[in-house]
Amino acid sequence: MKKKLYTAIGLMSGTSMDGIDLSIISSDGYDELSNILDDYYEYDKNLQDQLVRLRDLVLTKKDLLHNLEKLRELERNLTLFHADAVNQSLKKYRDTIDLIGFHGHTIFHNPNEKITNQLGDGQLLSQIVKKKVIYDFRQADIQNNGQGAPLTPIFHHILSKKINQNFNIKFPIGFLNIGGIANVTKISNDSDNFQNNLSAFDIGPGNCLIDEWVRNNSNKKFDENGELSKVGKVDQLILNQAIDNFKTDSYSQSLDVKNFDVSFVRGLSLEDGCATITNFTAYLIAEGLKHISKKNSITFLLCGGGRKNIYLIDCIKKYLFNEHNITLEIIDNYNLKGDYIESQAFAFLAIRSYLNLPISFSKTTGCKDFTVGGKLVENF
Repeated sequence: MKKKLYTAIGLMSGTSMDGIDLSIISSDGYDELSNILDDYYEYDKNLQDQLVRLRDLVLTKKDLLHNLEKLRELERNLTLFHADAVNQSLKKYRDTIDLIGFHGHTIFHNPNEKITNQLGDGQLLSQIVKKKVIYDFRQADIQNNGQGAPLTPIFHHILSKKINQNFNIKFPIGFLNIGGIANVTKISNDSDNFQNNLSAFDIGPGNCLIDEWVRNNSNKKFDENGELSKVGKVDQLILNQAIDNFKTDSYSQSLDVKNFDVSFVRGLSLEDGCATITNFTAYLIAEGLKHISKKNSITFLLCGGGRKNIYLIDCIKKYLFNEHNITLEIIDNYNLKGDYIESQAFAFLAIRSYLNLPISFSKTTGCKDFTVGGKLVENF
């Protein structure tokens, strides 16, 4: 029996804090998937400054309480911006939208204390856009002893089946997402036994350290194409110390941008700092890829903004030099849009949440058995 198709909007505000990725997809929440529209809405400077300021203020559970009023104001402003983005997209796509997957913006994430805070008022968004909204995707997983991240592997699974069919890439297939934080997924086969064939974890920093260094030391927002890093000189002593100080014995913990800082390159020039930070980031990513590949021959598809940083990708390949079983490919080469995988994923997660289907598993977030996540609100 053919399953019902739902049309959903996915909204993603990432750790780069530059704007919203918005996608519209159609899916049955299982195997059927078609991409309809992808769009980007850049934050205005006031909203971005407010996000950066409060992100830097909220470092502990106490900080959440201490800055409650400021966070409520920011959450309202952020939600209004998302609502405007949705309404603009609805003018382009006039057919029925069944659901909106509203990730919000992560302001604090500490699974050990069972706290994850994504700013975004689902009630208000639903009231303004007059649609069903699924939000607060991570809390149920954390309450189920999971890390609350990464949540995209179930979406990577459906993409892997399409890629396998259309381009004959053999399983296992990997996905490396380089956003603010880098995370990786391995799909062992095309089986729908997600508990066994899906594994994933956060690796380390993605763009977060590079972006912070560039913003703190120049009038630029990021190192475009890795041009700054490419002309810089790596401080090998500092790099080795940073690597030694960040030993990854286990990939069982999800990561947040606040787990890292750029102080280890303090005193270096803009370009030398970029080069050193980028090599640090690339080394950790390469180590994570080695760990999850387990010597299997595997192609990793690169998505997220970091895939455009040519110097970063070259550095990852350098640290994978002797790993002949690992191949890196840009996901865009397979008729997919690498900038919008996460926004598409949260549209898909909204559909699965609406159907009361699992969105995370023991080998993706460390949760007990599996987790059905996301809260539904109809406030219109």
